[in-house]
Amino acid sequence: MDPTLINFKVLYVLTQLCGLTMIVLVGTWIGQHFGGLGGTDNPKQEFNWHPLFMTIGFIYLYGNSILIYRGFRTTRKKTLKLTHAGIHMAAFVLTVIALKTVFDSHNLVDPPIPNMYSLHSWLGLSAVIIFCLQYVAGFMAFLVPGMRENYKIALMPLHIYFGLFGFVLAIASAVMGLTEKAIFAIPNYSTLPAAGVLANIIGVLYVVFGALVVYLATEPSYKRKAIPEDTALLSANGTE
Repeated sequence: MDPTLINFKVLYVLTQLCGLTMIVLVGTWIGQHFGGLGGTDNPKQEFNWHPLFMTIGFIYLYGNSILIYRGFRTTRKKTLKLTHAGIHMAAFVLTVIALKTVFDSHNLVDPPIPNMYSLHSWLGLSAVIIFCLQYVAGFMAFLVPGMRENYKIALMPLHIYFGLFGFVLAIASAVMGLTEKAIFAIPNYSTLPAAGVLANIIGVLYVVFGALVVYLATEPSYKRKAIPEDTALLSANGTE
């Protein structure tokens, strides 16, 4: 086996372990230190869906959608395109729910908490907007039939760049949101109680996961090579 692919597989597995650990620790953090999950009758607990669903959807699934072409390099490209779009849709649904819960947690308390005043919220919403525009543009260009090949070629570098940019922005926003929650909600955070230590570990995992995803997605030697089925599909359709 190609040593480059061995390195890729090791790092890919490490990325998955990092991502899954991140999700488990967020669930543990909100369960043990912030009362678990709740509905609109308890806005503070409803808020806890926000970090959980953002971690699952807007970080873990988003990152895996970026890596899908390189992680499953022997799968037909058409299947990978559909899977890429499907994972993005799942991430979008979880993100919408996460956004609703945070607005509810602000609007349903007495007195209400102002919305969209922090840098975390500004960058987070910017990342969501980029994500949505990316999804629409990518769907129209690469899944809907009829797009001219030269337009696809021109759009691809922008699609890749803004996909990675949106992901990095999501990671940065998540780290800021985690810090904001820790400062506001953890008593004596400066003394590093258990909840504070766990929050810091989660933040480190966010950064490590993001760094691994970006590296695996940009390292030229890890790029997926076309397989015979891709060539046959191109010949049959006349375009890709």
